[in-house]
Amino acid sequence: MNSIAVRIAGTAAYAVLLAAVHAHAQDYPSKQITIMPLLAAGTGLDIAVRLYAEQLSKSFGKTVVVENKPGSAGLVGISALKAAPADGYTLAVTTSAVMAIRPTLMKSVPYDSQKDFVPIAIYVKSPFILVVDPKLPIQSVPDLIKYVKERPGKLSYSSSGVGGAPHLSMEYMKQRFGLDLAHVPYRNSPQSIADVAAGHVAMAFAEAGASLPLIRDGKLRALAVTASERLPRVPDLPPLGEAVGAKDFEAVSWHALIARSETPASVVAKLHGEMKRIMEAPEMRKRIADIGLLPIGVASVEEQRRYIRAEGEKWGSLVTKLGLQGSQ
Repeated sequence: MNSIAVRIAGTAAYAVLLAAVHAHAQDYPSKQITIMPLLAAGTGLDIAVRLYAEQLSKSFGKTVVVENKPGSAGLVGISALKAAPADGYTLAVTTSAVMAIRPTLMKSVPYDSQKDFVPIAIYVKSPFILVVDPKLPIQSVPDLIKYVKERPGKLSYSSSGVGGAPHLSMEYMKQRFGLDLAHVPYRNSPQSIADVAAGHVAMAFAEAGASLPLIRDGKLRALAVTASERLPRVPDLPPLGEAVGAKDFEAVSWHALIARSETPASVVAKLHGEMKRIMEAPEMRKRIADIGLLPIGVASVEEQRRYIRAEGEKWGSLVTKLGLQGSQ
């Protein structure tokens, strides 16, 4: 075959490939889509997934099933996603803990959050509320920092467990502002927050859902939120960074809809576009805010990749500094 014939054959093959990719995008979805939240039913993450799954179903004219896959620190759902075909019909909803903390925290991680998955949409942040025992003479974050520094090592904070986002967020604050606080880990978030209200520990970073009723009843005093912007459910609370003049301070969990990295780019683009449109709708943003979460704009896929990488470096570095690398 001469060189001209080779070029013609190569061009034809490329055209066939482009046509196949275009057809894939046009045909998608042609059947049911399954979304697997890595947390249990009834959690804020799960509720948000069901809200946008309904909208995706309407957009695509196909059934979108939500099938919770909690367990083993997210590994049950991650394993199910890795075992599924990379065709966009099986997706997972993960958290910052799975994507940015556990790769450093765990002894053995059977996934690479950068290489194995593509982020369709990081669409919400889950900030914490800094709460203190209301019997303490602390009314603001500067008050808290001053009070702790005057009593090095004498105060404690609670969390839902070693290596979890609330624990690491408080350690991040400690390092940032030079605080000496003892850590009191619990097995779950409600108990850790209840013991702040009972006066057994001085403070905690609490999830909004677990703490807002206690805040309203005066059993906890709320000082700030850990996001870089205000939380709609508690608009009077300042961002922690703003309260102390450190506007780059942010310590949040986040939720991401992900697919296998080998998923066709056209399918990723279609899903990304729909999620961006759905999450920008005022009604959807309000419904997300009403469950104590912070809706955010869906960035480009590449921007999301960079954010996940930066979060992995931030929290992975802290895990290592704390001597927790490979501890779980």
